[in-house]
Amino acid sequence: MTSLFGQIEPLLFHVEKPARYVGGELGSQEPVHGPGIVSWLLAYPDTYEIGLPNQGLQILYEILNEQPDALAERTYAPWTDMEKAMRAEGIPLFSVENHIGAPDFDVIAFNLSAELTYTNVLNMLDLGRIPLRTIERGPTDTVVLAGGHCTYNPEPLADFVDAVVLGDGEEVVTEISTVVGAWLGQDPASRKRIDLHRALAGVAGVYVPSLYRPIFDGPRQIGLEILDDAATEVVEKRTVADLGEWPYPKNQLVPLTEVVHDRLNVEVFRGCTRGCRFCQAGMITRPVRERPAAQVVEMVNRGIARSGYDEVALTSLSTADFSGIEGVVADVVDDPAHGGRVSVSLPSLRVDAFTVATAAKIQQVRRTGLTFAPEGGTWRMRKVINKLISDEDLFAAVDAAFSQGWRRVKLYFLIGLPTERDEDVLGIAELGRRCVEIGRKYHQNVTVSASVGGFVPKPQTPFQWHAQDSVDELARKIALLRGEARQIRGLQIKWHEPAATSAEGIVARGDRRLGNVLEAVWRDGGTFQEWSEHFDLGRFLKGLEDNGLRAEDYTTRMRDVDEVLPWDHLSAGLHRDFLEGEYRDALAEVGLEDCRWTPCYDCGACTTFDLEHVVASNQPPAGGSQGTGQGLDLGVPVPVILSPTAT
Repeated sequence: MTSLFGQIEPLLFHVEKPARYVGGELGSQEPVHGPGIVSWLLAYPDTYEIGLPNQGLQILYEILNEQPDALAERTYAPWTDMEKAMRAEGIPLFSVENHIGAPDFDVIAFNLSAELTYTNVLNMLDLGRIPLRTIERGPTDTVVLAGGHCTYNPEPLADFVDAVVLGDGEEVVTEISTVVGAWLGQDPASRKRIDLHRALAGVAGVYVPSLYRPIFDGPRQIGLEILDDAATEVVEKRTVADLGEWPYPKNQLVPLTEVVHDRLNVEVFRGCTRGCRFCQAGMITRPVRERPAAQVVEMVNRGIARSGYDEVALTSLSTADFSGIEGVVADVVDDPAHGGRVSVSLPSLRVDAFTVATAAKIQQVRRTGLTFAPEGGTWRMRKVINKLISDEDLFAAVDAAFSQGWRRVKLYFLIGLPTERDEDVLGIAELGRRCVEIGRKYHQNVTVSASVGGFVPKPQTPFQWHAQDSVDELARKIALLRGEARQIRGLQIKWHEPAATSAEGIVARGDRRLGNVLEAVWRDGGTFQEWSEHFDLGRFLKGLEDNGLRAEDYTTRMRDVDEVLPWDHLSAGLHRDFLEGEYRDALAEVGLEDCRWTPCYDCGACTTFDLEHVVASNQPPAGGSQGTGQGLDLGVPVPVILSPTAT
């Protein structure tokens, strides 16, 4: 293995943010390559400052480097200036630890967190001198893997990856490494890539696209042919049952330059039982698995001591739902070892689980940002999407925040939701107005910032069959909302560009034919499409047209519930009839209670990996989940309990 740093270093004097490429962060490792060791290059297809905080990548980085027969280094998408310089000098994509070229690694594994990064994946493969398509790779070429939330429909990238991992990676990553190591141990002269594909298909949770062939009729997929006996009819996701057994990352990376979310991050639980029908993350990460509260505090204390951070984020899909949240926050903030300097932020807050006590405690050191997500502008809309919080719940949470000294609160909404009407859109402005009025009871100048995103019906959710709004319709709704908001002093409206929402929908809901479109976008210069200054919907539309496809077939078209979907052979653990029932309930404006407080809905998440759902012994406090406006006077609800089934 040869370090390329001697060639890279001169380039650093001429590019923006050279610290992106040098490595050496606190917590980074210097793996030693050698015979019999499977070398992994963990890749995040966005810039260093976006990718470094990613916890999934950091967890796998530590786990692999603990193995005696594996190692891992990291790479991120070079910004356009660095890429240009690298191509001019003939320098391939490289790792930030030992600055080794991508072609020298046995495996490159991409974390897929956002669909608009897919063209960056192609660019990094090309820059890494790895044949772009799987069919072009031979027995000595780097193995290309992908994981992350987007892999529940990986079909647009199917022709470019050797295998895809569904679900949690902690256990499966070492199993994959063992399979790759055994394959690499064969004589290269007789080694065949198809043998690797067959072996990978035998690992639970691993999908190998080359072993399947989708069948199309006109604009729709009508079937899927299994090409090899090694492939299963349905690939089930992997789930780590006990989060307490995986206290990672133990040594979070501390960057040398500014990055997003630059703080200590500790995951408190995975999954969500709230059942928001629009939320792909909440569906695919079921069931809820809490980390023991004592372990959370230990991870915080250890992380603060070694990193020097003075802020810790307790992360999950809804952190205020963590059963030990108030105790953990108090333990961290009041710990004398921290000298009263460590603040706590809760990035994911449910307004009906946010208490005055929690608000008071987290601002004891400093006021970190507060963002609440009502999602829908009216109670009718929130019943459709199953976000069962009332206006009064929101107002009580905002009141708690302003009463404890906050002067700025952020709200997050979606527009373009199924059955949405103009009054639902205008309801966003009305909620904002009421929140401003609440703030002015405590402060002269307050700001309520409402961020509005365009809805994309994601795979593996109850809305996967529904159409999304067109670019023009989203633009009309944004104009309607902005016009109303201009009349409200103290209310700010921010929005996601409708064109980008459309492109996200095209890719998120695409089939395997989208691979040619992505390649066309990339070859036309379409990298960093998730960055507004580089995004161009025209590239996607041209790529579709050149390949005989239409955007509306992926975005604005309604699907029948018995239509074959490109991701039907991939399972997030949810029964199809559960998703269909939730879709019907949504259209009928029927909400579904949190399954912590009801008999099991049999969604399938708990039963598919030998765990049983145990209903919490006490009922939800009045107003806790039904939106009666009393949410801030409540204790924290007891979470769902998971236990191994008898065998």
